[in-house]
Amino acid sequence: ILMRRNLRFTLTAFPALLELRISLFVALLLAYTLTAMENIIIISLIWTDNHLQTPMYFFLSNLSFLDILYTTVITPKLLACLLGEKKNMSFAGCITQTYFYFFLGTVEFILLAVMSFDCYGAICNPLRYTIIMNSRACLLMTLGCWLGAFLPVLVPTIVVTRLLYCNTRLTEKVNFLLSALVILSSLAFTTGSYVYIISTILHIPSAQGRQKAFSTCASHITIVSIAYGSNIFVYVRLNQNQSLDFDKAATVLITVVTPLLNPFIYSLRNEKVKEVLREAMNRIASLVLRKT
Repeated sequence: ILMRRNLRFTLTAFPALLELRISLFVALLLAYTLTAMENIIIISLIWTDNHLQTPMYFFLSNLSFLDILYTTVITPKLLACLLGEKKNMSFAGCITQTYFYFFLGTVEFILLAVMSFDCYGAICNPLRYTIIMNSRACLLMTLGCWLGAFLPVLVPTIVVTRLLYCNTRLTEKVNFLLSALVILSSLAFTTGSYVYIISTILHIPSAQGRQKAFSTCASHITIVSIAYGSNIFVYVRLNQNQSLDFDKAATVLITVVTPLLNPFIYSLRNEKVKEVLREAMNRIASLVLRKT
């Protein structure tokens, strides 16, 4: 009788479970496709239009490139696991995915700190901004973001590969120390930059000038709040075994939702980017009409 009940429960639950997996697959595939398209469009606009050849947009193109890589590390494998029969992953594949996940996340946090410094220079030192943030300085800062994340993530990853599977306590400590070092140090730098930025904005005499200055950094503040808030709750905790459902939801926010929303928050709401996008669409439309 018990076997019959279990079999009946399995037969009734399987269609619902399959339907849920298909729904998740479609939603994640759509989000991944939109993320790639949005960020590719932004990168193409910034690198092909002379009006966007400024330090802010240069860093934005790097952020878009990072978002594509970041979501690509996780989403394709997640999609394969949702509908595929084979749901396991090799140890080498798991370590590789873990390394690039934390490596790209670390690069993004350093880049967000660099972008806050760029905003600080534009608002607090406008007369010296073009001298400080020249093309060579921007390139070196971007290169520093990638190099600065390489060893801090590589060394703990190698340490984890040497541990026994049951030694999760040490793994949690390594994860906590790395996350605290990267997230909190970059957060402190970003917070310090915005203390000076807000202080400078409040001393601007005209209301229009204050509004323009606030609009310059409002999108960056939004992205920083989402990125730091979700990552601090997930990774900067000594006990990683509590609130697993919350961790799963936050991880989806970090790896899927945030890269999807970043282009809307930072670029596609920007008037200059929208103007360049309209011009590009008009050129494409005129070329299509000529061919037809």
